[in-house]
Amino acid sequence: MVHNVKLGKNMRSVSIVGIGATPFFNGVQNETYKGLTNGELFGHAALDAMKDAGVEPRDVQYFFHGSANPHVLNNCITPNLQVADWFGMRGKGSLSHSEGCCTGYIALEEAVFAVASGAYDVVLTGCSEQGTGMPDGNTPDHMRVPLTSEVLFPDLDSIFDRAYGRYLGGGPGMNHDDWINYYAKENGLTPEQIDDVLAHQAYHFRRAAALCPRAIRRTPFDELAKEAGYDDVWEYMRSSHNPKMTQYLRTASDSCVADGAAACIVVPTEIAHKFTDKPIEVLAVGASVLDAIVPHLEKKATAEAARQVFEATGLTADDMDLVMVNDFIGSSAFLAAEEIGYLPKGEGWKYVLDGRIAYDGDKPMNTNGGRTSYGHAFGASGMADVFEAVTQMRGEAGERQIKKLPKYTFLRGFGGAQNVRAIILKSNF
Repeated sequence: MVHNVKLGKNMRSVSIVGIGATPFFNGVQNETYKGLTNGELFGHAALDAMKDAGVEPRDVQYFFHGSANPHVLNNCITPNLQVADWFGMRGKGSLSHSEGCCTGYIALEEAVFAVASGAYDVVLTGCSEQGTGMPDGNTPDHMRVPLTSEVLFPDLDSIFDRAYGRYLGGGPGMNHDDWINYYAKENGLTPEQIDDVLAHQAYHFRRAAALCPRAIRRTPFDELAKEAGYDDVWEYMRSSHNPKMTQYLRTASDSCVADGAAACIVVPTEIAHKFTDKPIEVLAVGASVLDAIVPHLEKKATAEAARQVFEATGLTADDMDLVMVNDFIGSSAFLAAEEIGYLPKGEGWKYVLDGRIAYDGDKPMNTNGGRTSYGHAFGASGMADVFEAVTQMRGEAGERQIKKLPKYTFLRGFGGAQNVRAIILKSNF
């Protein structure tokens, strides 16, 4: 693996001045949102971001549209062409992109590059995903049927290099347990200890989601335990109500597939205060991509992307006040936080058990609930993390606002078998 990438300095600094997002929901089952289209979801988030930035569609010069799998989920391959009318951008330049579950983070990266280059001054970037369903092929696309594993898993074959290898998705449990199994052996932890750690992590992320109106799963585990007849929530977390899916992961540590959208507006930092009194600067974006056949790829790529942004900014993990991690594999949250240095090596599991990674702890993470509770709308989830990070950094998170107003936030994106991004945001007010 090559480690010689050194990030250069952008031609100009870029800041986020507007954010918007829909709730995450099940669009097949939820009657409130049933029948909405990709364009309507993206348009809602885009218009909210414009309103937040105090701009109109005519002011936006270019937009990016991200989706993890537009062909299967929306029966299209260039969704940017199909959504522009929903938020007044017909005829403007745009680009669609798809990088699996890392799409939302790369959406921010693309927009930063577009503004940093000097090509544009006001850029909209966002992602929309309808992960719970798909068009049935015989009716208008807003009439959707549930997305099944029989459709999804074979399609995942396309994100793996099959020229000289084979698809590993036949054993997703093996992939999902790769890093946590390595960590358990490295630190001498028993399966029972790992089970307890993951239960506590899911528990605390759900506490945050319970306070987040956009989250799809908001019922606290304490309440679920009582409904199921358990006085002890940890007994409930080990019960058949929370069954194991893999050697280590239970359903509480699995992502909850959802529909949703999120977007943001970026401009040159030098004019950011014309749009908001609370601009958030994008200091650096690091990248590492490894094919899924590489052993321990998530651990390796996370370390490399983090190295790039820390070297570029001169900051360290100790400077970070908040960390957001794509945790569609539940164990990824504290493992990635430890890999970048936010939690001490070999000690992260103790921080989880002590509740220190909770929104009201001293090492807060995934303050919207993460993929297990906020929901996972595939490509849109990363941009939803950006939305949450900016909300926290502005001090606008309400009851789940972390104790220290964040000056720096670290985001770790992961997905698409597998793209990894590391992003550092800074509050400039």
